[in-house]
Amino acid sequence: MADKRRFELFAQFLTSHFPDARRVYDVAGGMGRLNEELTKLGRDVTTFDVRVKRLNVKYAERLFTLDEPCEADLVVGLHSDGATQLCLEYAAKHHIGFAVVPCCSENGTSYNPWRKHLLALASERGFTEHGEHVLPMAGRSRVVWGR
Repeated sequence: MADKRRFELFAQFLTSHFPDARRVYDVAGGMGRLNEELTKLGRDVTTFDVRVKRLNVKYAERLFTLDEPCEADLVVGLHSDGATQLCLEYAAKHHIGFAVVPCCSENGTSYNPWRKHLLALASERGFTEHGEHVLPMAGRSRVVWGR
């Protein structure tokens, strides 16, 4: 079972690690629980997903693409499945920060090689600062980030 604190813990990491990021895109954000936590911490968040059932948060009911106009300082994905690498690519295209908590691979590799791929890709895409952080929770808890 997923750790129910994951939204709060990731939101705390994001606000401490990216303190100047006021506008956040939450990609493949499900019901908007991360949005809710980030909003509590004073961020302006838009969640992108195709879910109809969701919390009362700012929500774009559509798939997120590289062509989305950029009105954000940070793009994030918490267990965003097939949109994890997209978050990194979007951030690189628009010169903003990113942070993702990958849960499953999009390129057919297992979890650890997938994380290593994302870190290498961050370097290739020009993120001068990038790395990993482990959230204090059960389950897939490694954040891959770049700015």
